Amino acid sequence: MLTRLFTPLPIGPATIRNRIVSTGHDTVMAEDGKVTDRLVAYHRARAQGGVGLIVLQVGGVHDSARYTSHALMADTDACVEGYRRLADTAHEHGATLFAQLFHGGAEVMDTADGALGVSYSASTVPTERFRVFPRAMPRAMVREVIDGFAAAARRLRRAGLDGVEIVASHGYLPAQFLNPATNLRTDEYGGSWPNRLRFLREALTATREATGGELAVGVRISLGETHEGGLGEDDALRAVTELDGAGLLDYVSVTHGTSATLGGSDHIVPPMTMDPLCTTSLSRRVKEAVSVPVIVAGRINQPQDAELVLERGDADAVGMTRALICDPEMPAYARRGDLDGIRACIACNQACIGHFHTGHPISCIQRPETGREQLYGILTPARRPRDVLVAGAGPAGLKAAVVASRRGHRVTVYDAGRRPGGQVLLAERLPGRAEFGGAVTNLLEEARRSSVRIKSGVTVDAELVREQAPDAVVLATGARPYRPPRLVTDGATVRDAWEVIGGGELPKGRVLVADWRGDWVGVGVANLLAERGHKVVLATTGYQAGETLQQYTRDESLRRLMRHKVEVVPLVRLYGADDDTAYLQHVLTEEPVLVEGVTSVVLALGHEPVVQLADELAELAEGERPDVHLIGDCLAPRTVEEAVLEGMRIGHAL
Repeated sequence: MLTRLFTPLPIGPATIRNRIVSTGHDTVMAEDGKVTDRLVAYHRARAQGGVGLIVLQVGGVHDSARYTSHALMADTDACVEGYRRLADTAHEHGATLFAQLFHGGAEVMDTADGALGVSYSASTVPTERFRVFPRAMPRAMVREVIDGFAAAARRLRRAGLDGVEIVASHGYLPAQFLNPATNLRTDEYGGSWPNRLRFLREALTATREATGGELAVGVRISLGETHEGGLGEDDALRAVTELDGAGLLDYVSVTHGTSATLGGSDHIVPPMTMDPLCTTSLSRRVKEAVSVPVIVAGRINQPQDAELVLERGDADAVGMTRALICDPEMPAYARRGDLDGIRACIACNQACIGHFHTGHPISCIQRPETGREQLYGILTPARRPRDVLVAGAGPAGLKAAVVASRRGHRVTVYDAGRRPGGQVLLAERLPGRAEFGGAVTNLLEEARRSSVRIKSGVTVDAELVREQAPDAVVLATGARPYRPPRLVTDGATVRDAWEVIGGGELPKGRVLVADWRGDWVGVGVANLLAERGHKVVLATTGYQAGETLQQYTRDESLRRLMRHKVEVVPLVRLYGADDDTAYLQHVLTEEPVLVEGVTSVVLALGHEPVVQLADELAELAEGERPDVHLIGDCLAPRTVEEAVLEGMRIGHAL
């Protein structure tokens, strides 16, 4: 029983109905600094799903806090109406609403017109990740920004929110003042510990005065920034302990890492290679030191894990942000004890933080309805139920089947393999990717609950379609490994990546992995072979290995490559191979590049669509030909994200 998880929690003047929290995260749904209908719809889904507390994404408190072109701003009265809409929406469905107050300091990612912006920090100390050289913030501007926190809080009080949270986490401006490595000031805001704490103390004091005790006031902080020169655990703990002792805090939100470095930023949204509950030992330190409630975030994706966190006393409430992105109804399922009904997050980071990094509204590869609530948030019953045959039980076919069946269609899925799942069954066998298999596990449970019939070990052909006579056929027949027709392999041992992942053996010795796409296949196979004891060369057409992967996922793959001493050769294409040499060509100069001493070559050169069935159905007589729809890799080989998205779309369209 999840008794603790569904116990109300007082936080200052507010009370949240349960201990599940959607922590602050940028949705890329603000426009011109303001709340949009899309953002309201996004948070409505989570409030309806039963979350206890929603903490909105960062709201800039000063014009210099515009860290991206899509930042939400709280620095003028123009923000009040939008925030009020969010507050009304959350309250309508029983959720409590806080908002983050933010200044990123040195961190500026992009501006609206594409030019590089000017950033301000405690001191002129460059940042590694975004290669920013900030200006030292003048004393007058420091005062402006502190006043900006208070003014923004005052606006949010008018908008009807329940609380505000000053963001001192992840190496942002308050942390830059706290950290002696980034605060080299000689005025009253630098030098000694009391001076370095002064900025955050004054910001909190001004914010509390502005809210008049009507709003909860908290702080989010990283307990350790995970790199030399980052704000350390002890200093972060000392800060919240002293601020709590001064009566300035109603709660503390604990996280980990920093946005200032590549390695530190990987902890902001931990990928599946990091342990679940990876920050709870840190939150326990805070909980033992302060008198106010503690919220913890960091790869807590299952309600039973959240209950464990509460039971052990690691925190008082649990941030489950990606779990709610993946399934906004997770709290409702958990409350009634139906844990199998929850679509569990697999921490792939592809469409949530991955979309943010490319400047697109966030979503989820398992639940593409997320971020598209206005288009696909409501399933409309089919006007005329139809018999639908789905060929292929990979992610595309399964998603199409689930959505179509829930709309009232009669759906049967056929798959040639013994197990449904498509390429996910390969991806889960790679180092650090086991959790990815959950994408299929979740879809299969949804299919079972939606009365979808699945028949494995059956290859669909035109004759089967003629016999079954469905009203519509959805082709999700996937793709097969691509082998260039002009590839010269004179006496070489050449295998496709799929064969190797499936357990295929290679001769002992040095292996060259030829990687065209720069996705999980190339780096995954290289790491897999290295773990099997091979010396590995990864030759990629891109600038670096894993180039198309989301940064945090790519970073972990690159760490593994480095530890396994895999040699990476960038900007080359495979031309051919013989019994001891791989022949490559530089993609820019077209000069030859030879890798000698190679005993075998593994091809990760992308995939070609399997379209034989589509061609066969096109030849059927007009009266025998059903409506045919191609989705996923058989339409164009891409990723799981596009496959599930197209499955959803066709399920709505049928």
